[in-house]
Amino acid sequence: MHDRRIDGEAVVFGNQGALFMNAMTWFDHITASIWSQPWGLAIEGELKGTRLQLLPMSLVEWGGWKMDHPDTLVLDLPDVWPGIFSQLFRDDFVIGVALGDHARSFPFLILAEEVVVNDAVGPFPIVLYTSPESRNVQVFVRQAQGQVLTFVPDGMQMRDRETGSLWDPIRGLAVEGPLRGQGLQRVPGNSSADWAWRDFYPKSTEYQGRAARN
Repeated sequence: MHDRRIDGEAVVFGNQGALFMNAMTWFDHITASIWSQPWGLAIEGELKGTRLQLLPMSLVEWGGWKMDHPDTLVLDLPDVWPGIFSQLFRDDFVIGVALGDHARSFPFLILAEEVVVNDAVGPFPIVLYTSPESRNVQVFVRQAQGQVLTFVPDGMQMRDRETGSLWDPIRGLAVEGPLRGQGLQRVPGNSSADWAWRDFYPKSTEYQGRAARN
């Protein structure tokens, strides 16, 4: 998900109807420049080289989202779409994280099994939390007050080993303990098939799970 403002002006985008490196392309309604969806980057036209800001987002099953946010309004799509969305959590589905010049992918099936994953993308320590009920994946920099933290599950929340503080994993907010009131910086993640992620980030590494470390 990207911020669609360019120089402070909200821009309308449309589906360009062609693929670039096996991924969707857009066109903007102002200049008709062509944009790469995974990069949020104009790759052809007047705005070539312009990049949209990537925003944090969560890709979840509707039932889990509705449980957490019962008053949500939803865009009702034609019946043809459910079959497409049913493929989102297949075996090759990953959450990709790119920070600076570094990129790393995290297989969704491993994230769902482990719930809390402490890892790093290059020099950036991150934590990924996957809700057991909604399968909602949150990504944060696991650092507060200059201290790198290590998290473990604690019921439907998580707790850091360094201070024993309890954290709301959806908001990235310490709700109890010495760090109460402190927040973690949210990190944008890309949901993608693993092969598509590798197309755009060929030097990306892949998380293999805790078992691979032992």
